[in-house]
Amino acid sequence: MILGFVGKPSSGKSTMFKSVTLAEVAIAAYPFTTINKNEGFGHVRVDCADKDLNTQCNPRTGHCVDHIRFVPVEVIDVAGLVPGAHEGKGMGSQFLDDLNQANALIHVVDVSGSTNEKGEPVQALSHNPANDIRFLEVELDMWYYRLVKNGWEKFARTIKQEKAQVSKAVAKQLSGLRVTEAMVENAIKKFALPEDILKWDDSLLLKMATELRKITKPMIIACNKIDVPGAAENFTRLENEFPEHMLIACSAESELALKEATKHGLIKYIPGNNKFEILQPEKLSDRQKKALDFIQKNLLDRFGSTGVQQVIDKAVFELLNYVAIFPGGVHKLEDSEGRRLPDCFLMPPNTTALDFAFHIHTDLGKHFIRALDVRTKKPIGKDYPLKHRDVIEIVSAK
Repeated sequence: MILGFVGKPSSGKSTMFKSVTLAEVAIAAYPFTTINKNEGFGHVRVDCADKDLNTQCNPRTGHCVDHIRFVPVEVIDVAGLVPGAHEGKGMGSQFLDDLNQANALIHVVDVSGSTNEKGEPVQALSHNPANDIRFLEVELDMWYYRLVKNGWEKFARTIKQEKAQVSKAVAKQLSGLRVTEAMVENAIKKFALPEDILKWDDSLLLKMATELRKITKPMIIACNKIDVPGAAENFTRLENEFPEHMLIACSAESELALKEATKHGLIKYIPGNNKFEILQPEKLSDRQKKALDFIQKNLLDRFGSTGVQQVIDKAVFELLNYVAIFPGGVHKLEDSEGRRLPDCFLMPPNTTALDFAFHIHTDLGKHFIRALDVRTKKPIGKDYPLKHRDVIEIVSAK
């Protein structure tokens, strides 16, 4: 699974990426600071199963703090998008190519309105962030439309001549975008597309492309720079204007400051929490103390967090509907190296016990006998749909 950070230049996209990954990336207040995509790992937050089992885990990857498990997820930060990107303007062509690998998108919007449509700095609140939400969706839709339209007439004639199943053929044509036959069938029904594929005109193709984009590239809106005076009012307006979207108020700059302070041992901060603990007040300058006080009062007390962790969590668990599953044993939670509950896997919705067995190891799937719910110690069948935070033991013939 890959999450892609998208947005216009200077919206705070690279700061968001750095605050999630702590990777060294170029950050500056001018357009196209990001030229080539940045890749790294963020972490989703999960209430660790170790607390329910009265133990302490020892993760193989990620980490666990106060029984809160942080599970790695791959993230990318691509070049900024400007109007006309689908036509190659700005870094558009590269942006769209890099973007294709993402399962879900995090659209970073400057909710303070202090950058214009090109990513150039302007007076705060002078630019309407609603325009940024609209233009990016248009660019994505036109990108998909261009890919659908490319060679369409020849393709449609071939389908007609060979009397092939339309939904299957279209899905195969767009498989690089993770489009499935079921998705195409639903789009055909939703827009009542003619049975004769040659009658699908440009307007119908655009509708289909838009629908497929929404399904294959679901998007959450990270309303960044919420700490700027007046930005909260903008956020409220966006919530009213885009009720069908998932919007999160956030401050990437504040999250980055808290993580850097934690990294240097100055504070204890668990990402997603609404407070932090100062560990070494004597090492903090007056400027740093004022900055931390500002973050506590204007972000954590007001919004409950900086919002950055919530963006990642909601993208994985609500947008993509993934679940976190722990492999374990009813009588033994350690692996061969003595690590307790070492793994936590992010699995797609409707994952069954058998699916999970194959995910762990092909042989476990091939020789699957049953699975056990470690908490209840009860057996479960191969078709049992796993729930978020399940701890599962796989029993196989080998």
